[in-house]
Amino acid sequence: MSSHPLRQVIEACDKAISEKDYDALMAYYAEDAALVVKPGMTVQGKEAIRNAFIAIADYFQGQLVVEQGDIQVIEGAGNALVIMETRLRFPGGDGTPVEITRRATYVFRQEDNGRWLCTIDNSYGTELLG
Repeated sequence: MSSHPLRQVIEACDKAISEKDYDALMAYYAEDAALVVKPGMTVQGKEAIRNAFIAIADYFQGQLVVEQGDIQVIEGAGNALVIMETRLRFPGGDGTPVEITRRATYVFRQEDNGRWLCTIDNSYGTELLG
């Protein structure tokens, strides 16, 4: 499943996040998309998502690196559920490198022109259940 076009979309988003290129990043989100910022906090709409990513970058002092691992894509009715390993790297409070792997869930909608746009970005996946 690693050759699915959504892998390239998500990798482009990760690159944009790591490089703090929010214009490039927002090109992959639907206008009414939702982002889980952290458990208990979700924002909706491209402007709020952009602001959340800026705040996240600031929180990690511009040193957050995002990469993806294994991927599963389930398509139906013009949508795709993506279940993917998300790997985060950043310096910890004492400067020691921290690496976290999450099992993220994303929902994408395929537009009439064939382009995929993210409608739900949940890097926490089922961890939201507690």
